[in-house]
Amino acid sequence: MAETNLVTEFPRPAGAERWAEVMASFAARMGAQGRRVVLVTSGGTKVPLEARPVRFLDNFSSGRRGATSAEVFLARGYGVLFLYRARSAFPFAHRFPPQVWLSALRPSGPALSGKLSLEAEEDALPGFVAALQSYQEAEAAGTFVAVEFTTLADYLHLLQAAAQALSPLGSSAMFYLAAAVSDFYIPVSEMPEHKIQSSGGPLQITMKMVPKMLSPLVKNWAPKAFIISFKLETDPSIIINRARNALEVYQHQVVVANVLESRQSFVVIVTKDSETKLLLSEDEVAKGIVIEEKIVENLQSRHTAFICDKS
Repeated sequence: MAETNLVTEFPRPAGAERWAEVMASFAARMGAQGRRVVLVTSGGTKVPLEARPVRFLDNFSSGRRGATSAEVFLARGYGVLFLYRARSAFPFAHRFPPQVWLSALRPSGPALSGKLSLEAEEDALPGFVAALQSYQEAEAAGTFVAVEFTTLADYLHLLQAAAQALSPLGSSAMFYLAAAVSDFYIPVSEMPEHKIQSSGGPLQITMKMVPKMLSPLVKNWAPKAFIISFKLETDPSIIINRARNALEVYQHQVVVANVLESRQSFVVIVTKDSETKLLLSEDEVAKGIVIEEKIVENLQSRHTAFICDKS
C-alpha cells in the first residue's frame, strides 16, 4: 500500500512524528556501536467499529511471545525496539502481574528523604530481582526502547516508521513480527460517527481486508533487513503450506509456524529450503526453559549467516 493510501485509510496516530524521531535516533545509536537491532512487534490490534469508538474488534493475543523474545534478544546482545500493544505483556514485568506483587510487597519502614523502602519474602517473588536488574541494565545501556500502540492504525503507521528508521542498518536489522495483526478493518469513511445502537436489532458489518505490510516492508521500507513473520493456525494440517505460501508471496527469510494449542512448546522454523522443528521437553519445561529461547537462538544463527551472505 502506498504511503498516501496508508494515511487516507488509517488515521495517523498522535505523536507519530515524535516516535519516528525516537526510533531513528535509537537505530543510529545502535548502528554507531556496531550492534545488531531487532524490531519486536507484540500483542494484538484493536479495530474500531465507530468513528468515535466504543466498540472494537480484537483478538486473543496477550503479547507474551513478543515480550519473552525481547528479553532473550537483549540477553544475546541485540538492541531491541519493542513495538507493543498497550496493556499487553511487557518484557521482564509480565511474569509479575499486579495481584502478585501487591500481595508480596510490604513497606519496610517510614519513607525517609522522599525514598520509599519495600521488602518481600524472596520466595514470594521468585526471579523478581534478576528481572528488575536486567531491565534496568538494558535501560541504562540504551539498548531497549518501547513504543506503544493501541489500534490497527497506530500499529501500521508505527511499523512503517520503525522500518524506515532501521533501514539504514541494512542486514544488521532484524524484524521479528510477532504481533497478531487484524486481517479485517472498517475504513474511516464507512464508519458510523456515533455509538452503534443495539435497539437497531442484529448487527451486520462489512469489513475490508487489511493490506499486508510485509510486501512494502520487504520491497521498499527495509529491503536489506532479515525479516521473520509468524503464522498461527488452529488446523495443524495446513500450517506448513500456509507458511510456505507466505514465503513465496512476500519473499522474506523466515516464517515461524505454530498451532494454537501447542504454541508455547512447539514451533517450526520454515525457510525457502528447510523446516526445523523446535520442541520443549518435559525436563526443559520443569527447568523453566521457554520456547522463545530456542526460537531466538535459532534465528540469531540464521541472522549471522544472512549478514555474512550479504557481505
